Amino acid sequence: MANLALTETSNQETADIDLMDSLQIAQTLNNEDKKIALAVEKTLPEIAEAIELIAHCFQKGGRLGYFGAGTSGRLGVLDASECPPTFGVSPELVCGYIAGGESALRLSVENAEDRSDLALQDIVKFNPGNNDVVVVISSSGNPQYLLTVLQEARQRGAHTVSICCNPQAQAKALSDIFINPVVGPEPITGSSRMKAGTAQKMVLNMLSTGAMIRIGKVYHNYMIDVRMLNAKLIDRGIRIVCDITGVSREDAEKYLAASQNNVKTACVMAAKKCDKDTAENLLQQTNGLLRKIIG
Repeated sequence: MANLALTETSNQETADIDLMDSLQIAQTLNNEDKKIALAVEKTLPEIAEAIELIAHCFQKGGRLGYFGAGTSGRLGVLDASECPPTFGVSPELVCGYIAGGESALRLSVENAEDRSDLALQDIVKFNPGNNDVVVVISSSGNPQYLLTVLQEARQRGAHTVSICCNPQAQAKALSDIFINPVVGPEPITGSSRMKAGTAQKMVLNMLSTGAMIRIGKVYHNYMIDVRMLNAKLIDRGIRIVCDITGVSREDAEKYLAASQNNVKTACVMAAKKCDKDTAENLLQQTNGLLRKIIG
């Protein structure tokens, strides 16, 4: 029992959850969920350290790789897949790997977390180097897949970060930064898709969003490198140009058309009353930081 991960222990607050009616079940689960943000709050210094590390590596041409098994792996793939449309970055900048591969995204491959060979395959695919950051995501921090990923990443000179909900995680010793939101036992014993999964999602949101903010992908609170790929995003892009520069919707559409639907370039064109080439040169001179151009 002494070696049992915290996320595998029984929660006394939910011991009689099978005797509750539906409202009581919802209230009980909600009460457990209220503990998550407070647990994440205690890890903000480590999260901030990881944001700085990731942003620094991005600026040096490095990449971010997420690795996880089960729910944790799916959350990493989800966060990685949202970065290109939200921040206009290459799909290669943030990569997500799940133990067991693509099929594990939809179907449970429970023994995949115990396999070092799968970890070696995935780390070879990512091929991390000195400017890359490898983040492993795990409720217990003990699966062999994750430990092998960390060991291999360190041998290749990559920076390592772990997001785990177990203070005794073996991953801690292999991590440059250990992010440990202690959410306590799950409402359903061992079901780490619940509190642990929610905590991991919150941390991942902070890491990717924070790093993108630090490298200039956000101006005020606008996603100025958003890719205008559908009707919703086209409308959002137009509104961003209007809000930032104060031009009319009609003028915003003209600037976006002239910039080939590049929101950041269109903002510079509208604010500085310049052409596309001039706007792009200004952005190149400031490493894409809109603040340095229009204040």
